[in-house]
Amino acid sequence: MATGHACVDVYQGSVPALVPFLVAERGLGYVAVSGITLAATLLSSVVQPVFGILTDRRPLTWLIPVAMTTAGLGIALIGVGHTYLLSWLAAALSGLGVAAYHPEAARMARAVSGGSHVGMSWFSVGGNVGFALAPLLVTPIIAAGGLSLTPVLVVPALFGAAITSWAIRSRATAAVTRRQAEGTDDWPSFLRLSAIMICRSIVFVGLGTFIALYAGQRVGGGTTTGGVALFILFAAGALGTLIGGRLATRYGRIPTLRTSYAVAVPAIACLVFIPGPAFFASLALTAIAMSIPFSLHVTLGQDFLPGRVGTAGGMTLGLAVSIGGVATPVLGTIAEHTSLQLALSTLIALVVCCSLIGYAINEPRRAQRSADRPSPQAHPERIRPGDRERAGG
Repeated sequence: MATGHACVDVYQGSVPALVPFLVAERGLGYVAVSGITLAATLLSSVVQPVFGILTDRRPLTWLIPVAMTTAGLGIALIGVGHTYLLSWLAAALSGLGVAAYHPEAARMARAVSGGSHVGMSWFSVGGNVGFALAPLLVTPIIAAGGLSLTPVLVVPALFGAAITSWAIRSRATAAVTRRQAEGTDDWPSFLRLSAIMICRSIVFVGLGTFIALYAGQRVGGGTTTGGVALFILFAAGALGTLIGGRLATRYGRIPTLRTSYAVAVPAIACLVFIPGPAFFASLALTAIAMSIPFSLHVTLGQDFLPGRVGTAGGMTLGLAVSIGGVATPVLGTIAEHTSLQLALSTLIALVVCCSLIGYAINEPRRAQRSADRPSPQAHPERIRPGDRERAGG
């Protein structure tokens, strides 16, 4: 499931990677390419909760490989159509596939991991890796043959669909997906968690957009320094996601979340205001601290809404995560009228909000009750033969 997540999120990162080629070959302006990016990202973010609601009504495991293939097909068609409308529709089709994938995939990842925080962290980091690998995949292919080679980009989707189809056919997964959810939905806690995710998204997307430029200002070195800064941001973020699952297993999700955001406050303050080589150390610490709670957001959201796991997955992996892209133009406007340092300094306040709101949520009641109860998915040898037969095994 982590490999499949990487394959589908390649297409979230492919649209920004294709922008320079759309400008060079099609002569598109900033507004036009922004429209294509918006078609892929905003549509995906808004529609994901809708697919979450649908998957809450009945399991739609077949949707995972179909959605993944749709995401790849959309990117493959961007370079085939020679009009702006066709390229826009292709980007929207890819965004629709991404939206359809995440809610049911998050449910499936929870099932095959037996609710393990470490397992969910691997699933989450798969998406981070896919997004980061997109430029490395797209740029050399399109640079070699132009936009006419975009159909080649469907290959990761086909590979990911094959991998996840195998996972879907596993008997353990079938047993878990048929199990009924227990507990009462806790919407107030889920909305507070959503507020944390929105603030975190604005911070991380804002850093991803402007950190390369800011690194050149604070350290010098031009584009090379900017590339190093981006690599540190994404690599440290992936590492933080993996660390988060293990810390949550040992110390609990809520203490891990609160501590990580508390550490992130001074880290990002140092990142914004301290120049020189310490800039890179502050960047790495900020990325790790902000990424440790990422997979925990997903499992917490699912436990806060045990009766709407698909909706929770759509919100945590979709709307609340991608909202940062909508807020980024505000940071750009502040930077244009004042300075980039002042624009990035506003992110400190958002990290403080994440830290404070973290003290307004507690471990879901259902998770507390089952904390000391072993999971049959985590210990398949404890499943009775009769249970296996009733599960379809």
